[in-house]
Amino acid sequence: MGLLSNRIDRRQLNPGDHIYSWRQAYLYAHHGIYVGEGKVIHFTQRADPENGKGSCLIISSLLSPTEIPCPTCGEQTRTDGVISSCMDCFLNGGDLYRFEYGVSGMFFLAKVRGGTCTLASSDPPEEVLHRAQFLLENGFGGYDVFKKNCEDFAIYCKTGLLVWGQSGQVASYYAAANAIAWSPIRLMTTSLGFLGGIGGLSLVGCGSYCASRLSYDIGVRKDKIKIPVEKIAEMAREG
Repeated sequence: MGLLSNRIDRRQLNPGDHIYSWRQAYLYAHHGIYVGEGKVIHFTQRADPENGKGSCLIISSLLSPTEIPCPTCGEQTRTDGVISSCMDCFLNGGDLYRFEYGVSGMFFLAKVRGGTCTLASSDPPEEVLHRAQFLLENGFGGYDVFKKNCEDFAIYCKTGLLVWGQSGQVASYYAAANAIAWSPIRLMTTSLGFLGGIGGLSLVGCGSYCASRLSYDIGVRKDKIKIPVEKIAEMAREG
């Protein structure tokens, strides 16, 4: 664990850890809660090969249909929503990483890629495990790549805090779009000579990206609320 990488060995895992694994050459990551004994509870959306549902590259919780059941998980009757899988099925051939909580603002900004850490603090492991197990049994509602995805699920289990669309992965996309949109304008309005040209554009764009990404983090957002897990399940049933 550190500034360069959150990659860990399975022997370093503790029940209640928020873990993730990169997919598609680090294009996106799939997140879940490790609950012990090689099991992970996570929030998924199953791909539909007939209509292409779930084919968007940034969907971070995509399960592809398979005709060969996992020898550990067996033939699962539920393949989307909140499910429990073995570690191998969760990783799907990828490496194991642990999400970091309670980091400093400087550390957060140094981790250029979103979806790896947050300024928010984690609750005790027993509370994290209770939320994950309760949502496994009662549901987390419908999956939405931008508003309610696997990272949102894991962050809620760890903190009890809710802001739909809070995930770091989505925030990175929004921040990048914001930086691209505003950098030319800021470049034209600045009077500082060293900000001219491509170097200046990159500097302004990077600053805009970092500031925007930080503003989306659940650790600093003012609209976050602490919601009991029973209420979350009730909201999910109501649609």
